[in-house]
Amino acid sequence: MRGKLAGGGGVAPLSGGNEAICELQKMYFLPELRGRGVAWELAQRALTFAREQGFRQCYLETTATLDRAIALYEKLGFCHIPGPMGNTGHVDCEVTMLKTL
Repeated sequence: MRGKLAGGGGVAPLSGGNEAICELQKMYFLPELRGRGVAWELAQRALTFAREQGFRQCYLETTATLDRAIALYEKLGFCHIPGPMGNTGHVDCEVTMLKTL
């Protein structure tokens, strides 16, 4: 893995949403990193950063086929919500979740 981009993710203000809400975005990792706690650690750091920046909630969108990712988000405290928020442009993401920071 040395010198190779193996994954990433972060937070940004929710486009078209309330200024107190951020969005967890671009959580992707190479298969060899999955199941090792790397996504958990990065998500925790991103959520801590979001809280420090004054955000009160964090929103995310994903697809139902990513069951391991959904399980991770649920363990992180995200709750399923009935529909999308903001103007993310992610028309293929049918799973929407929100977490209070």
